[in-house]
Amino acid sequence: MISTWDDLVTAALLGTGRRTPPTRPRPGQDAAAALLDAAALRTVQRRAGLLPVAARDLPDAAPEDPRPSLPPAARRRLELLLADRTGSGGGAGRRGSAPDLVELLPQWLAAANSHGYRAPAALLPALLDAARARTDLRPQALALAGPRALWLARLNPQWKYALRGGGPAPAAGTHPSDTEAAQRVWQEGLFSERVALLSSVRRRDPAGARELLATTWPTERAEDRLMFLDSLREELSPADEPFLEQALSDRSRNVRATAAELLSALPGSALAARMAERARSCVGLDRTGDGVPCIAVEAPHECDGGMQRDGIVAKPPSGRGERSWWLGQLVEATPLDTWCERFGVTSAAEAVALPVADGWQPDLHAAWCRAAVRQRDAAWSRALLGPATSPPAPEGSSWRDPAKLLSALPAAERAEWVAQFIATHGLSEAFRLLAVCAVPWAEPLGRAVVDALDIARDAGSYPWSFSGVMGLAERCLDPAEADRLEVLTALPDEPQDGTGAPGAVGYWAEAFQRLVGTLRLRATMRAELAG
Repeated sequence: MISTWDDLVTAALLGTGRRTPPTRPRPGQDAAAALLDAAALRTVQRRAGLLPVAARDLPDAAPEDPRPSLPPAARRRLELLLADRTGSGGGAGRRGSAPDLVELLPQWLAAANSHGYRAPAALLPALLDAARARTDLRPQALALAGPRALWLARLNPQWKYALRGGGPAPAAGTHPSDTEAAQRVWQEGLFSERVALLSSVRRRDPAGARELLATTWPTERAEDRLMFLDSLREELSPADEPFLEQALSDRSRNVRATAAELLSALPGSALAARMAERARSCVGLDRTGDGVPCIAVEAPHECDGGMQRDGIVAKPPSGRGERSWWLGQLVEATPLDTWCERFGVTSAAEAVALPVADGWQPDLHAAWCRAAVRQRDAAWSRALLGPATSPPAPEGSSWRDPAKLLSALPAAERAEWVAQFIATHGLSEAFRLLAVCAVPWAEPLGRAVVDALDIARDAGSYPWSFSGVMGLAERCLDPAEADRLEVLTALPDEPQDGTGAPGAVGYWAEAFQRLVGTLRLRATMRAELAG
């Protein structure tokens, strides 16, 4: 009898008394023993990477992968990382000084792909199993595995995710939308294969991707049109405006909203001009007072059909007023350069510093923040962020989202701002900010993080509260910092006054030892991949 692994697992979980196993017992053998025999046989077959099928023609040979092989030391390292991927000891509260190999696998895969290597054929089953268990590994694992991974995935349903996650890649040196295989995938492939193909073409040829999408746009389902339209975010340019303007008349509200969002990210678009005209009628500078001029706001009194066509959602969320909701959407879709001209100022910092009348500042500045992130405007993001030394606003009271605003700044400036924030306020408010910083961390940021951890240790803080930041440091600090951090691995004496958390001294010492050991291992991995 032909049975799948899922059938056997289901019978084992439910029990042979409730589910007849898909096996044929030998004479005198009970159902449970037959199930275990079948599971043992199936395990060997799965490890071999090929499932038994009825007699048929042999599959075509696996495609050639012309990329260079891994250096021998790097190949052995990959074997160790794949063998340890299910090991215990990971997690936020782990103890011991040994590096967490599970968390190093994504970094190793990214580094190997940057060198252009291919995975060893013998390790492809283990690599596909690892990516099946962890979705975050899939893009890098499939890139390293190459075309042979897709060949294997067609022979084993356990790896079918590889076929969903990426269709056949266009051949190097060809127009990706003109290849016969690409056209066949676009016309006949699974939805996920088509999304992956469109993203691939978009990276190589933005206009070709848009033309490919236009060939089937009228016949696509609304939910599919939404996902395809989202693929145009990458390499978005004014050349996309005519297509997006047509999408503003789409019968799906979500498609219209996405098209409007993309058009508002193009400050020179016709939609941005329409939004700017509406916003100027609602926000202006009041110079009638005796003091400093202030911004006056008169929120829209209605949401007409033209506003809705341009992406304004008429119904606000629960607890939000209609007029403030409409105003926020208008302002965030308006090119930010509009406001310097409107207020008669020369910079974003001057505009942000202007007082806002009648309590409209949170709504106005929140919309400016969203506009700065959407338009990737570093000057406005910088002005809205303010200095890193300013006290953070109480939880739930701030209209700023520093992590999102930081993403619009250059990497070096981003790292410098977060380093100053940590030096001033410590690590408790900095976890989300660290996640948007480029890896490896720049030297000032790495030093600020380590200094803050050292201060927390000296203050007798609970080390378990900082395990998340310590884990980030293991993955993001520059490996060259290992020697400088060696001094932190020493085990100090326990405080005699009873202050500090019990066992904290030993935990901190282990954590710093693990940090240094991980940095050195990352340096070794880098050298192994360099050959």
